[in-house]
Amino acid sequence: MALTGGWPILAWARTAVAPRGGALARCLPHELAVPLVRQLLAISEMPTQAIDTLVLGNALGANGNPARMLALAAGIAQQARALSVDTQCCSGMDAVTLACALLAAGQADVVIAGGAESWSRAPIRQHRPLDPARMPTAYERPSFAPDPAQDPDPLDAAATGAAELGITRQAQDAYTALSHARARAADPSAEIVAVAGCARDGYPRALTLARMARMPVLREARDADGNDCSLSRASVSPQADGAALLLLASPAACRKWGLRPRAAWLDAYSQGGQPRQPMLCAHQAARVLLERRGLRTCELGAIELHDAFAVQGLAFARALGLAPEALNPQGGGLARGHPIGASGAIALVRALEDWQRQPRQPVLAAIAAAGGLGSATLVGAWHG
Repeated sequence: MALTGGWPILAWARTAVAPRGGALARCLPHELAVPLVRQLLAISEMPTQAIDTLVLGNALGANGNPARMLALAAGIAQQARALSVDTQCCSGMDAVTLACALLAAGQADVVIAGGAESWSRAPIRQHRPLDPARMPTAYERPSFAPDPAQDPDPLDAAATGAAELGITRQAQDAYTALSHARARAADPSAEIVAVAGCARDGYPRALTLARMARMPVLREARDADGNDCSLSRASVSPQADGAALLLLASPAACRKWGLRPRAAWLDAYSQGGQPRQPMLCAHQAARVLLERRGLRTCELGAIELHDAFAVQGLAFARALGLAPEALNPQGGGLARGHPIGASGAIALVRALEDWQRQPRQPVLAAIAAAGGLGSATLVGAWHG
């Protein structure tokens, strides 16, 4: 899937990201996102009745239509369409791409899009037995590929990738420590709307390499030369709650409502890859997007990757010929946490904040998802 052109972005905002069971644990997905809708309307001075479409990414809700729940809870007109998107980790970013597709098709004029996820309130999952006399079987995650050999546990896939690519635990620890240090030094207050009294990302911490060397190992791995490529607890983005939304509109709607775009969605690309190694799909989508736009990485103002694993960030940087330090200038998902269906939208909000600091160059956001999916988006200046 690919779209060209650009669409005005009027506003963006996110919640803080809180660890599962933490400050946002009592909020359902739509409850996380309602304050964001209100913030977007306040920033843009857009009347609620102007919103005709809401597209929401959500991966863990597993029931109903979270987008419709949000639209009704936020007081958006009942006539507004509401679409929920589930492409797992890519959901929040893909929701924004779908919103732009609706604008391009003339099916929408003013759209709110993004993602919201409450890992804390996710339904308990059970398989229904074929024999009614048997009890349901609980499970932690669904299948992401029909062939079990192509559907490893994400931790196993990341450990395999680390061994195959020769990415050592020491390199992963250094990448992780930098991400946390950057997140601790950052001030994201301009992009965060307080929800349930939570106004700051709750996970970033002071990490030293000596401390990280003592962290528990989640998956052991060694490369062909016997080097330790194991995954420690710190090198994996933790389960989390959070939400992020963007407000987009057609140029005609901007003229109608007297709105001045703050930025632009420029282009996006998503594609499938190997289900057995999904973390590689982010750089594959990013590479295609940059090639189709004729851009080099040196022409980007910043790159925001939702790095669910430290090894993923290192593999992404290596594949695109970047130093790891080029990614996530204020820390990535590794330091914030991973609210699955919202993570891609949070990366977009971070990209827009990066762009505001250097508005002469476009900014790239990218994410990969279980099952072998990758999405990438470019944001920058509106020239309508």
